[in-house]
Amino acid sequence: MPEPSRLTPVAVMILATLREGDMHTYELVRLLKERRDDRLVPLQKGTIYHTVARLERDGLLAEVGVDRDGNRPERTTYTIREAGHRAVEEWVRAELPQIDRPSDFRVALSEAHNLDRAEVVDLLDARRALLLDSLDEHRAGLANAAERETPEQFLVELQRQSALLDAELAWQDSLRARLADRSLAWGIAEIPEHIKKKHRVSKETTP
Repeated sequence: MPEPSRLTPVAVMILATLREGDMHTYELVRLLKERRDDRLVPLQKGTIYHTVARLERDGLLAEVGVDRDGNRPERTTYTIREAGHRAVEEWVRAELPQIDRPSDFRVALSEAHNLDRAEVVDLLDARRALLLDSLDEHRAGLANAAERETPEQFLVELQRQSALLDAELAWQDSLRARLADRSLAWGIAEIPEHIKKKHRVSKETTP
């Protein structure tokens, strides 16, 4: 199985979607775009088809049938393999605590529900420590600049990043609290059945 870090965000999103049920590539493309997952990464049809083929070669998903509807081209249906399940979890586990790859973090966060609640809390705690270190560094830089009477016009980017880090910490602390006190439903098992049907969620993917 490929190293989790070598999986692209698109590959992770494809595998995570297949955790919900078997489907053909056309349905994958439609569902990912319907859910506006292209907010996170570019989702070109050709890239998705190429990635599905690579994931099959790597043993992370497998063909389970070929359908033909009238004169339409044949459509191959895929299922995720056990190695694919592990790959999603390991990639999210590796990327969720990071602060230096914002785009990958967004994908990891969107797929964090594939991990157990307690593990997500621990990973967010590890990320919080990195955020605090970065915030301290930015604040020290601003203080040093003030001592040197650096014109504020040269510091606006530093000020912005400090403000963003403050907001990120506040948001993450709120999320962690809701996970810890269980006020936030987490995992497929905690989603009401009528909501699962509405969003086409069909498999138990979280312990």
